[in-house]
Amino acid sequence: QVQLVESGGGLVQSGGSLRLSCAASGIIFSINDMGWYRQAPGKQRELVAAITRGGTTNYADSVKGRFTISRDNAKNTVYLQMNSLSPEDTAVYNCNAEVIGGTYYGRVYWGQGTQVTVSS
Repeated sequence: QVQLVESGGGLVQSGGSLRLSCAASGIIFSINDMGWYRQAPGKQRELVAAITRGGTTNYADSVKGRFTISRDNAKNTVYLQMNSLSPEDTAVYNCNAEVIGGTYYGRVYWGQGTQVTVSS
């Protein structure tokens, strides 16, 4: 099976920065799209940022100019650099990835989630 392990969450003050990491392990031939989602209590889950294997990125309007998604294909890892954080960014962040293992098609896997809390 494939596992996604996240790290980098925590508590930060308004205006601060955090970098989230998500490393995939297991039987992996290649990884297609990777992304970050977030969900706050009482709110729907939303896509924060996504990146293709070739490096094409897409961001939610609320994070454009502040967040940067990147990936290291050699390490099977996706990152989310978060700058100028505000309390509105407080949420549980989950990464996901479409992984190609022993077949020609991919399956989507999710990380366990990491809490990001931004204080006023």
